[in-house]
Amino acid sequence: MSSDHPLSVPLITLRGVSKGYYEAGTLHPVLHCVDATVATGETIALMGKSGSGKSTLLNLVSGIDTPDAGDIVVAGRSLVQMNERQRTLFRRRMVGFVFQFFNLVPTLTVLENVLLPLELNGITGAPARDSALDLLEQVGLATRHTAYPDRLSGGEQQRIAIARALAHSPALILADEPTGNLDSDTSAHVLALLDRLVRQTGKTMLLVTHSPDVAAIADRVLSLREGRLVEDTRTASAALR
Repeated sequence: MSSDHPLSVPLITLRGVSKGYYEAGTLHPVLHCVDATVATGETIALMGKSGSGKSTLLNLVSGIDTPDAGDIVVAGRSLVQMNERQRTLFRRRMVGFVFQFFNLVPTLTVLENVLLPLELNGITGAPARDSALDLLEQVGLATRHTAYPDRLSGGEQQRIAIARALAHSPALILADEPTGNLDSDTSAHVLALLDRLVRQTGKTMLLVTHSPDVAAIADRVLSLREGRLVEDTRTASAALR
């Protein structure tokens, strides 16, 4: 699926990014000299076999982890040159996360969960509440704003997680198997909602998935194969082979 607007300005640039992990004194390389550019407003599906490094790449782009070599530039800023606190502040302001298992705070209401990223960015009071309620309206759950997560279905929880990810208007959405814990009908509904909200707000999204159906919403499919990231010009289903 193509965007309705031109994609030209890069939001993310990876230059020679390598990453490995030590286990029992042995280095296990995961990413090797990865180069890529993601344009502002672009949705990228990131595919590959289990253990190929998809989640590792998301952790690097979000600044949760740092590469062994290379550079990662997001919105004109090098994450490699930031210290840990700077990366935390960058992540808090610039990134919204959607996880497979929702990761809502069980002791907070629906509204309080959506307010959390706003409060972390110093946005409180009526403006924050109005913004959060508007997002809940957009995901169809404004009437459940006083409920707790354990009173919601899986699909409802993921819709709340999408609202939370967008609440502070981040430039980048990182979605790690966002429909992997949902049945097929609910998955299709949640995916369509995520795609619509991301595109109408002009956000950039990296979407990790094993599903060709999920990858079909993306502007491009990038596949991790033997530590390298390649653009997949075949059908999304072929990207898993």
